Amino acid sequence: MAKEKVVKEKKKTTKSLQKREKQTLIIVESPGKVKTIEKYLGGSYSVKASMGHLIDLPKSRTAIDVEHNFEPEYITVRGRAKILKELVSEAKKSGRILLACDNDREGEAIAWHLRNSIVTKTKDIPIERISFNEITPQAVNDAVLNPRDIDETKVAAQKARRVLDRLVGYHLSPLLWKKVKNGLSAGRVQSVALRLICDREKEVESFIPDEYWTLEADFKTGKTIYTAQLVLWNNAKPELKKEAEVNALIDKLHDKECIVSDVRETEKTIRPKAPFNTSQLQQAAANRLGFTSRKTMQVAQQLYEGVNLGSSMVGLISYMRTDSVRISNTALEDVRNWLEKNFPKELPQKPNEYAVGKKAQDAHEAIRPTYTEYTPDSIKEYLSKDQLRLYTIIWERFVSSQMSNAKSKTVSVDIKITADQDEAVFRVSGTKLIEKGFYKVLKLLSSKDENKGSYPSFKTGDKLKSEEFRSEQHFTQGPARYTDASIVRTLEEKGIGRPSTYASIISVLLDRYYVTRSNKQLVPTVLGKLINEVLAEHFKLYVDVDFTASMENKLDEVEENKIRWPEMIREFWHPFKDTVDEVTKSVESYKGTLDEITDHICEKCGKHLVKKLGRFGFFLACSGFPECRNTKSIPLAKCPKCQGDVVARKTKGRGKEFYGCLNYPDCDFISHFKPINQDCPKCGHFLVEKYDKKNGSHKLCINPDCDYLHSAEEEEYKEQE
Repeated sequence: MAKEKVVKEKKKTTKSLQKREKQTLIIVESPGKVKTIEKYLGGSYSVKASMGHLIDLPKSRTAIDVEHNFEPEYITVRGRAKILKELVSEAKKSGRILLACDNDREGEAIAWHLRNSIVTKTKDIPIERISFNEITPQAVNDAVLNPRDIDETKVAAQKARRVLDRLVGYHLSPLLWKKVKNGLSAGRVQSVALRLICDREKEVESFIPDEYWTLEADFKTGKTIYTAQLVLWNNAKPELKKEAEVNALIDKLHDKECIVSDVRETEKTIRPKAPFNTSQLQQAAANRLGFTSRKTMQVAQQLYEGVNLGSSMVGLISYMRTDSVRISNTALEDVRNWLEKNFPKELPQKPNEYAVGKKAQDAHEAIRPTYTEYTPDSIKEYLSKDQLRLYTIIWERFVSSQMSNAKSKTVSVDIKITADQDEAVFRVSGTKLIEKGFYKVLKLLSSKDENKGSYPSFKTGDKLKSEEFRSEQHFTQGPARYTDASIVRTLEEKGIGRPSTYASIISVLLDRYYVTRSNKQLVPTVLGKLINEVLAEHFKLYVDVDFTASMENKLDEVEENKIRWPEMIREFWHPFKDTVDEVTKSVESYKGTLDEITDHICEKCGKHLVKKLGRFGFFLACSGFPECRNTKSIPLAKCPKCQGDVVARKTKGRGKEFYGCLNYPDCDFISHFKPINQDCPKCGHFLVEKYDKKNGSHKLCINPDCDYLHSAEEEEYKEQE
C-alpha cells in the first residue's frame, strides 16, 4: 500500500511539473506585436494573433432580435474559422491564457468572444485579461504580473454600438436601394459627417466674394527699407472697394511728410502645447506632413507595435487611440531625466500639467515616445521616411510639452502721413523670440515665423521717406471646405465618433464615392449630395449633430454602468423604425433622375448612350440595356494629338488618377491635370484645372506652346471677341 501511495504521489508530482512547464498563451490582436512581445517574455510564453474580430454579426442579414432585448446573433467571421481553431488548439496545450487585445471597447469585445469560444472547448485552463499602453519590456511584464477580469461594461458598450449601427445601416441602406440606387449604404455616424461636408459645400457654393484693395508702402531709414500696411485712414479702418479709390489715395500721399508717431513693445509668454491625442495627431500630420487620417493611423500602428532597431524590436510610441493628454509618472520621470542631461536650463522645477477635456474618456495616456532617449536622429536609419516623420512630430510634441515657456517680443511701429486735412497711418511690426524655451527641440513642428524673427528699429519722432506705394486687389474668402484635419477637429468638438473611428469615418465616405479629395479638400460628389438630401429631409433627427453626439454620450453611460444597453437601444429603435416605414411608403423614388441622354452613339448597337451615375462617378451606358450592356468612360476633352477622346484613367497599384487618350497605345497623350469643359480662348486646345500654393486653383492651357495661363485673362479675351 505504501509503495502504491508513493507511485501515486510521483504521478501527481509529474503531472504538476508538466502543467507548470506548459507555456502561457498570450493572444493579441495584431500580428505586428507578436515578435516584439515574445522577445520581451522569453520561451515560457507563446504569443499568437487573432487578426482582429473572429466573432461578429453576419453580413447577410440584420441578425438582431428586436423582440427579445435586441440580442445579437454572433457567428464566426467568414474566412476566420481556421484562425479561431488554431487559437483554441494552442489554448488546449497551454497552462494559462492571457488575452492581450487592445484596451478599448473593440479590444474588450474581441477578448470576450475569444474567452467564450475557448471556454466551450476547455474549462480547466485559467483565462485572464491583460492590457498595456505601450509595448515595452516593463509595460508588458507589469501587465502579465497584474491580470484582471474582462470589463463587462466595456463589452456592453461595444455591443450597444454594434447593434445600433447594424439597425441603422441595415434599415437605411435598403431604403436607399429602393428610392435612389442599388448598392448604396448609409451609416449612423458617417451620414452625419456627410451632412457636415454637404452643408459646408452649400456655404462655399452660395458665397459671393466682395472685391477690396489693400495698400502698403516702403519706408527707408538709412540703408534699410521696411514695408508697412495702411491700417487707418482718418482714424477709421480703411475701406477701399475699387482700384480708383486706391489710386486717388496714393496720389494724395505721394511725397508727403512721414513721421513715426508711435512705437509699442510687448512681451508674450508662450506655453508649450500638450502631447498629442488621436485627433490632434491626425490634424498635425495632415497639416505638417500631408498625411490622410488613414495613413497617420497606419504608420502610428507600426510605431506602436514595434520597429527593429538592429539588436531588438522596440515599440516606439504609446497606444495611438486616445482622447487624453495625461502622462504617466514613469514617462514624466523619463523625459525630465533626459531634459536634465540635454536641456537643463529649459527644465521647469515642476512637471507641466495639462487639463483633460470634459468629453475625454481618459482610458489611455497621451501619444508619446516610449523612451525619450530614442531621439529621431538616433534611430532614423531604422525607420522608413513616413515612420521617421510621424515619430519626429510625436517625439517633439511630447518632449517640448515638459520644457519651459518661450518668450517673444513684438515691436509695432505706426508711421503717420498727413495730406492736407487727411491722415493715414501705416503700421509695420515684427516679432522675435527672446527666450527660445521649448522651441529648442522643435524642428519639424516649428514654423517659419518661429525660426526667423526681427523687428523694426525706429524711435518716436523719426522722419522717414516713402519710397514706393503698392496696391493689391483681393476678394473676400468664403468658408473653406473641410480637410482631413478640420473634419476630425469638428467631429471631436461636436462629440461625434471616438478616437478609433475618425479615420474610418473619412475612409468610408471616400470608398463609397460620397466624397472625393480635391487639393486635400473633401468635396461631396453628386451621389453624396443626393443621399444627404434624402437623409436630411426624411431622417432629419438621425443625421442631426446634437442627436448623434447624445447617442455617443449614452454609449459612454453604458460603459460607466449608468444605463443598461437594451434600454438605450429600445428608446431609439421604435421611433426610428416608424420613420423608416413611413418614408418607405410615402416618398417617391429618385431612381433615374440623374440619367441624361447624350449625343454619343453606341458603337455596338447604334443606340444613344446615356450618362448615368455609378458608384464611382458618372459613366456612359447604352440606352438599349439590358440587351446591350456596353459602357464607357465619359469623354472629358479631345486629344490634342489625334482628336480621340480623353478620359479619366487610373494607374496600376496605387490607383492614382490621370487623364489619357482612349486610342492608347496608338496615341500616348496623357495629362495629370483634369480637363475642364472649356477651350482655350487663344489657341482652341482644352483647358485644365491646376492647383498650386501660390496661385490656388487656376486654368491652364494644355498646349505647351500657348502662354494662356489663368482665368483672370479670360474676361479680357471675351471682351476682345
